Amino acid sequence: MNTEALATIETTETVGHFINGQMVADNGRTQDVFNPATGHAVRQVALAGKSTVEEAIAAAEAAYPAWRDTPPIKRARIMFRFKELLEQNADQVVALITEEHGKVLNDAHGEFMRGVENVEYACGAPELLKGEHSKNVGPAIDSWSEFQPLGVVAGITPFNFPAMVPMWMYPMALICGNTFVLKPSERDPSAPMFIATLLKQAGLPDGVFNVVNGDKEAVDTLLHDPRVQAVSFVGSTPIAEYIYSTGTANGKRVQALGGAKNHAIVMPDADMDNTVSALMGAAYGSCGERCMAISVAVAVGDDTADTLVDKLKHELTDLKVGNGCDNSNDMGPLITGPHRDKVRGYIDLGVEEGAELAVDGRGLKVDGHEDGFFLGGTLFDRVTPEMKIYNDEIFGPVLCVVRAHNMQEAMDLIDNHEYGNGTCIFTRDGEAARYFSDNIKVGMVGVNVPLPVPVAYHSFGGWKRSLFGDLFAYGPDAIRFYTRRKTITQRWPKGGVREKAQYTFPSNN
Repeated sequence: MNTEALATIETTETVGHFINGQMVADNGRTQDVFNPATGHAVRQVALAGKSTVEEAIAAAEAAYPAWRDTPPIKRARIMFRFKELLEQNADQVVALITEEHGKVLNDAHGEFMRGVENVEYACGAPELLKGEHSKNVGPAIDSWSEFQPLGVVAGITPFNFPAMVPMWMYPMALICGNTFVLKPSERDPSAPMFIATLLKQAGLPDGVFNVVNGDKEAVDTLLHDPRVQAVSFVGSTPIAEYIYSTGTANGKRVQALGGAKNHAIVMPDADMDNTVSALMGAAYGSCGERCMAISVAVAVGDDTADTLVDKLKHELTDLKVGNGCDNSNDMGPLITGPHRDKVRGYIDLGVEEGAELAVDGRGLKVDGHEDGFFLGGTLFDRVTPEMKIYNDEIFGPVLCVVRAHNMQEAMDLIDNHEYGNGTCIFTRDGEAARYFSDNIKVGMVGVNVPLPVPVAYHSFGGWKRSLFGDLFAYGPDAIRFYTRRKTITQRWPKGGVREKAQYTFPSNN
């Protein structure tokens, strides 16, 4: 990883917007963007008002007719060039992610490449957008279906994956013939803004893809503007529910991916050393700021739990926490000071609720980064379902161990939780794994895989209050979300032959 790209990033700039192919300044409200490792502001970001967002929507609307009529193969060629540019500029994008989010460079690179895989999938547009054709559905009657774009669509994305999650959305939306307005997180806006310039370099026509930075005012403008046909969202469940209810009330198609409390069941026959390694990465990677992070380990049996906790405690003594620019570190800081304080408050609460604090990360100090937003890896044992640390999405480096008597009791805990995003089981028993996979009420399931994030040619989404809407993100579901099916039935009567009117409903009987 080339870390020299960090030195080229200006530290006094204000990140504006990308509208109609141009960087647009905004003289309205701004807020600081922090480097979480130092705790210091590195730049500012403009917060778009209603008129700026409407300007972006207008640019997308004006660009839509020509882009809709662009043959899919030509759209695909732009995506191929875009993919090449992403790979050529990977180091700069990754450096921006680490500087503003805080995650370790290697982790940022992993995020980035999973986003590029979605661009790669979108390159298959000519195949993906083929309709269905049936000849002679009736006497000399043919019928076929087509996938037609919606128009102007929007994406609202979170801070924890500033490159990947936007690429869950706009590559597929664009390849289907839509135009796009992205509202990324205002906490780490630079990576998506830089990537927007790469799309332009790839040959994307001006106005087809636009980026507006902002807060709730920008979001509400997108949700209420009648020109926006669909909205994709990833974030917390309360906001996902708001996005879904407000967007659908305004006649929009909405997919809103919400929060998670992902459980891992650890069976007595699990390969414990590999299970612990997997849980360490899944719970503490990216400082726990992942919607697929494992935040609850359900150990079946006290002996399993005792062994698991002892081994996790040992591993946590070796967890390296520091500046994400140093790839020798395992974990970086949390995104902001207030969020660090919120997570620390949950640790305080867990102690008050009676959970056993096996490893306390609250006292961590990182030399040379005393102002950074750091918190050490934290482990609770003997957590119960009544506790808030069990029920709430903490979104930090906190792993809770719950003890269950048997596998069914462990599964009941998962099924009864309000979230159903991801889960996994660690076992050597194929029968148990199959039963778990078939019956658990969760959208994404892993067997000895702690982060079962689907690859780009499948689709990502949870059940219950982890998803509002009917379709998952990216993959095949993205084609369905970003297009409307139109079915055409055609018949050409024989010339010179007058046919009688038919008053019965047409059928082949």
